[in-house]
Amino acid sequence: SGRISGRGGANQVENVITPTAFSVAARFLILYGSQRGQAQSIAEEIGQQAAEHGFTADISCLSNQHKYNVDHEIRPVVFVVSTTGDVDPPDTAQKFVRKIKNKSLAHDHFSHLRYALLALGDTNYANFCNGGKTIDSRLQQLGAKHFYATGHADDGTGLEVVVDPWIEGLWDALKKLFSSMSTSNQQGTDLRDCTQDNYHKNASGQEKNKSDLEVDLHLLKLSEVDSEKGKTITSDTSDVETLSTALVASLKQSVPTLSESVLNVPALPASYLEVHLEQGSTEREQNIAYQPGDAFDILCPNRASEVEELLLRLDLQTQNNCAVQVNLLKNSTAKVPLHIPQNGSLQFILTWCLEIRSTPKKAFVRALADFTQNGSEKRRLLELCSKEGSADYNSFVRDANVCLLDLLRAFPSCLPPLSLLFEHLTKLQPRAYSAASSSLQHPGKVHFVFNVVEFPARPEHPARTGLCTGWLADHVSSILRPLGTVPASEHLGTSALPKVSTIAITYYTFHLPADPSIPVVMVGPGTGVASFIGFLEQREKEREVNQEATFGETWLFFGCRHKDKDFLFREELERFAHNRILSHLIVCFSRDEPDAAGTLNSPTYVQHNLRLHAKNVASILLKDKGCLYVCGDAKNMAKDVNDTLLEIIGNELQIDKLDAMKIVAGLREEKRYLQDIWS
Repeated sequence: SGRISGRGGANQVENVITPTAFSVAARFLILYGSQRGQAQSIAEEIGQQAAEHGFTADISCLSNQHKYNVDHEIRPVVFVVSTTGDVDPPDTAQKFVRKIKNKSLAHDHFSHLRYALLALGDTNYANFCNGGKTIDSRLQQLGAKHFYATGHADDGTGLEVVVDPWIEGLWDALKKLFSSMSTSNQQGTDLRDCTQDNYHKNASGQEKNKSDLEVDLHLLKLSEVDSEKGKTITSDTSDVETLSTALVASLKQSVPTLSESVLNVPALPASYLEVHLEQGSTEREQNIAYQPGDAFDILCPNRASEVEELLLRLDLQTQNNCAVQVNLLKNSTAKVPLHIPQNGSLQFILTWCLEIRSTPKKAFVRALADFTQNGSEKRRLLELCSKEGSADYNSFVRDANVCLLDLLRAFPSCLPPLSLLFEHLTKLQPRAYSAASSSLQHPGKVHFVFNVVEFPARPEHPARTGLCTGWLADHVSSILRPLGTVPASEHLGTSALPKVSTIAITYYTFHLPADPSIPVVMVGPGTGVASFIGFLEQREKEREVNQEATFGETWLFFGCRHKDKDFLFREELERFAHNRILSHLIVCFSRDEPDAAGTLNSPTYVQHNLRLHAKNVASILLKDKGCLYVCGDAKNMAKDVNDTLLEIIGNELQIDKLDAMKIVAGLREEKRYLQDIWS
């Protein structure tokens, strides 16, 4: 059913799933397990969208077990669960996982439970979505039933590729479930018989209800008749210029057939915030305790120039120091986003709290269209968020890493209110970096290494650097020094050094074995060597303190492009090798010319050197019960190293690949094969 919405421009129609036919309250529970905020953010988004579709959602972190009780939960439950490292559920879900893994639980312990689960993971890791899969499989073993297919979202390709359609389909699944619950209540039917897995998979792998109803309740044709107004709703294209058939599609314009299509666009997201700016104004140090191998979250701000441009674009440049008051609109059942502080200055919130570089989701694009005055610009925004324009959205928005400012530059007549940004921009997430030092060697300090990420100019946006790496590069430019000279920091007082805010990530298992006699193999090309500098500094200090102890061998396989340009920590590594802290330093350089002797078959990558030392590697892992650590690039290096490891073990034990895979899986389980990898 459609109704007129008073938000934005005229003639807005919004689809509403009305639960009036249900005899049970249309209320469900959302439980999330989140390590770094992504699962929580998605859970909160589901909770906010619930009201738009006629449902009421209660939301809780899995760690807050006093706030829910799935042992007796009769409401539908939606789980959103991430994965930490390679296999583990997040810290906030650990207690819940231990509870449901209790072997004394009966096989029908959760037979009353109807649930859906969205698992977050990264296919660059061997055990994709393992945190969510662990909970999902155990709930199934204990009798719980899906009311909607499990989603597996991949951070390696973009979580939104799965998350957005999964959430979109959730509402219809809930509507059907509540109808079944209402019917079963009226007829005395066992709910278990009403909600068996009643789905089939479509070509994209998403399960759908078996139903003759093919109408997508979340999409609305622009040519539909507004029954209350008695007129057809179409986009105003009176000022659209006649396009030449030679034009090429871009962010700003489409070409036939899309430009001539009737569009299915998402319903306009309901507004739920009001923002007041008041005269007033808003700052935050800490002990550094960590182990080598730990990572740190760096709290980086949005670029000052981009914040200034956004304020100017919103005509709020003179109110940047005003205190922000955020309230819910009357009758809204949503919640004020937790990452927006009350009474923080507008400048502070746009700088430190909102991810203004994030790619706008289709719902945001849909909402922006309603605040766009020019007819052709509005039509293009509607195309980009429509079903028919999915390919253009992927090409010109998602894959192009377009952000809000890019859209506002491309569509100058778009003038969104501040409340719309607060509703749709996600939390500015910290960026994780591995510690490249030991606190034993550097008390009160932590070192880390970064490469500056560069995004070249494209038609959709100007050239720019990564948000955090670019900021860090600018931040430390005053103390950078040519190789081989004394660090500028040695001549500066502490107060003169640039400062960054950090939070230690304590959940890492990427640590040296507690027993120093256990041998270790470290594989860390490029900046992946950072963690191992901390490992070696730690071993050096431990040797100084306990000279009688037995220390196992340490092997480091390092690689980079050019020996003279990219050999990170060369002096330190050579010193560690000279002092026998590092038993074996094995290096390779992928882009250097052949040596004077014309050698062409020298190792190119770290996996080639692993093969050359296969006997030693196999002996350390299989006979000496040593540990293997891999740190660095996930897309190529980590997979190549894993394949090489399978090959080494297969050859050494004379077994096939399947059996070698089982042994490698065992190493992972025993925490003797650990990865700290990134895309």
